[in-house]
Parts: sequence; C-alpha cells; structure tokens
Amino acid sequence: MYRIKDIIRELEQAAPLPLQEDFDNAGVQVGDVNRPATGAVLCLDVTEEVIDEAIELDCNLIISHHPLAFRPFKSLTGATYIGRCMMKACKHDLTVYSAHTNLDNAPGGVSFKMAEMIGLQNVRVLSPKRDALLKLVAFVPEAYAETVRNALFNAGAGNIGRYDSCSYTLTGEGSFRATEGCNPFCGEIGDLHVEREVRIETVLPAFRKGAVTRALLSVHPYEEPVFDFYPLANAWQQVGSGVVGELPEEEDEASFLQRIKYIFRVPCIRHSSFIGKPVKEIALCGGSGAFLVNEAVAYGADVFITGEAKYNDYYDVDGRILLAVIGHYESEVCTKDIFYDIITKKFPTFTVHFSNVNSNPVKYL
Repeated sequence: MYRIKDIIRELEQAAPLPLQEDFDNAGVQVGDVNRPATGAVLCLDVTEEVIDEAIELDCNLIISHHPLAFRPFKSLTGATYIGRCMMKACKHDLTVYSAHTNLDNAPGGVSFKMAEMIGLQNVRVLSPKRDALLKLVAFVPEAYAETVRNALFNAGAGNIGRYDSCSYTLTGEGSFRATEGCNPFCGEIGDLHVEREVRIETVLPAFRKGAVTRALLSVHPYEEPVFDFYPLANAWQQVGSGVVGELPEEEDEASFLQRIKYIFRVPCIRHSSFIGKPVKEIALCGGSGAFLVNEAVAYGADVFITGEAKYNDYYDVDGRILLAVIGHYESEVCTKDIFYDIITKKFPTFTVHFSNVNSNPVKYL
C-alpha cells in the first residue's frame, strides 16, 4: 500500500514547494504523512463539506489548491470554518495537503491547463521567475568526469527547457600540493602535483543547490573538491506567472468570450470595452492575476483572461487590451484535473475522487 508521503512526493516533483511565493503556505496543512493512504479527495478549497466527503469515501488524504491554513492562527476553538476543518481532520486522522502558488508557477501548472482547455498553441510563461537559477562550475579528474556529470544530472542539474543532461566541458590542468595530514587521491604529500582535469559547467534551480552539492561530494574522488556556484541573471523561462499562447485562427472578441464562458462554465464574464479587432494572441493567469496586465500588454496580447480584477483595472487597460475576468473559482477549479493526472500517471491503482462540493463562496443571482 502507498503511504501518503509517496503521493505528496509525486505532487512535489511536478510542483516543488520552493516555487511558491513568499506569502504562501503550500504543503502539508495537517496530518501524518507516514500513514498508509486509503484514497484521496481532490478539491479547490477545503471546507467542512469536503472533510465530510472524504470521511464518507474512506479517504484519509485531501489535496487542495488553496491552503486551508493560509494565515497564521493562535488557537483552534471551532470559531471559524478553518478551525473546525482542522479539528475534524485531526479527529478522523486525515491529512490535508495544498499545492498553491507552487502549482501556479510550475511548468504545466494552472495557467498551462487553462491554455490547454482553450486550445492555445505555442504556450510559454508570461512572467518568468528571476534570480532563481545558479551555475555550477566543478573541477574533476578526467577519468571521473562522466560519473560526476551523471550524479549532478540525477540530482536535478542540467535542465534547460525541454532538454536535460545539459553541461559544458573544458579540459585543462589543475595543480595542488598535499600537506601533512592530507589523504590525497593522487600525488604525494609535499610534492607539487599536476593533474589532467575537466571543468564541468551546468545550470540548476537555486533550491536544488543542497541536493546537487551532496551529489557532487558523494562521487568526487578528491579529499577537497573545488567547485563554485554563481547566481545567474537569466530569467527561468519555464517557471513563473501566467502564460501566453496563440489561437489556431483569429476569432472576433464576442465569439471568443462566449466560447470562454462555455469552456469554464462561467455564469457571466466581466470584461473591458471591446477594442474592435480580431483576437489571436491570448495571455492568461488563473486566480488573482490582474497584476500581469501590463506584461500582457507589453507582450502584445489581444486578450488577458484572469479570475479577479479590481474596478480600476478595467479603466487602466484603456483600449490597449481586452480584459476578461471569469471568476477566481472558475479559473482554478481545473486544478483538480492537474492533481488527478499527476497522481494516476504514477499510481494508476490508487483511489482518487473528485470532490463534488462546489466551494465557490461567490454566488450569482
């Protein structure tokens, strides 16, 4: 039987926790991840009804997009729905796990799923993460170069876009003198030694620095390996907020919004004034994505779709782009499908249920 931590590990392979924003609280909300997993309920929000649903289905894992414990609290008294959910989850030995902005920012995350539903092509990140990459330079004896490279790649280094095992190698000579008390891999104590070495360069996400360092040290033959990490100014093009893509064919504004309304099952779409030209380039961001409007304009998108926007946002677009707001819940309920695909691909026999609870707190009359 799978353990809860096995399911969580697979989710975090797809959406690593370090990708979440500083304000967020993704990850385990409550519960023991070492328990055997009896099944999972997938939801957007954790409510008391969702907890009851999991109990009835004999599932001891709830996976949500929005964190239950988003803000700090000092007591559990049952005075709020959050407290009641926490208390009931503990009482029934449930584990609640949330993948929030880490899933928003991950490749194949929320906005990518929305783009897939619309049928966009050539999809890429609208606002890539910055200051998130490192370059590793390591000096290795020539005979050990392949071993070290493979260890680095297995630890998460060397991925550039859809390519993996990426590195650059330069051969040269390294010199060193072992002093008393050393245990040199090559050369003699007291003698200056020159060794044919390989300079290996590769790139990695900053949050994988620890794992990559451990992998390097575990296979490097030297007593004192020489290696350097350099911060990169490059944007991480595969990770970040929102996406942009292209429609297969141009559509008129009204027909496009009608199609969006149908795809996302939206009771109504709020939008800025029509600009009066066909739409082809589409930018979007699930949830509260209006902060990306200017980047969508700078990109040259015809439409920007998001879940929430403020009153003045409709003024601020000022004919530069068509802003379409479809609702926070409606834009992100597709996260259940993302969770399902990740879990069932790795664990095809594991019991997974979509929650039937409509947790949208916004009602339409």
